[in-house]
Amino acid sequence: MAHTYRTTATYGGGADGPRGWKATASRYALLPLRVFLGVTFVYAGLDKITDDRFMAASGTGSIGETMRSVRDSSAVPWLVDLALKNPEGFGYGIAFGELAVGIGTLVGLLARLAAAGGALISLSLWLTVSWQSDPYYYGNDLAYLMAWLPLVLAGAPLLSLDAALAARRRRAR
Repeated sequence: MAHTYRTTATYGGGADGPRGWKATASRYALLPLRVFLGVTFVYAGLDKITDDRFMAASGTGSIGETMRSVRDSSAVPWLVDLALKNPEGFGYGIAFGELAVGIGTLVGLLARLAAAGGALISLSLWLTVSWQSDPYYYGNDLAYLMAWLPLVLAGAPLLSLDAALAARRRRAR
């Protein structure tokens, strides 16, 4: 009897016991992933925007040099060619895209759209920059793509502006 009481009290699940704890854990399961991806993409966007070397058409560490170096090993060389038409513009597009995705993911606003944007950025980087990684699991962009997919499917149902707006709409009805 004492064991049952401790279990119920420990998990705070009342009559549910561990089942209540598991339900709570399930509801919050995607939150660490959302925070990690959001912070990472905000950091990546800010890092690119503040790095003059990265936002250059040529030179060591530049987006232009990076694109030229992966052009022939890319799965989609036409995408690299498109980026090479305006490397600085492409660099700013990626950086501001990462910022928008990261902020949207962190605050949970248009979370599925933000996650889809993150998945598209990761997919484009995998098919261009990381494509030549051998074995494939050495390239991190494929892992980021897979990490975005649960958020594309689930959105941000807790601790998000999307959830607050949905609750507000329900109350207004």
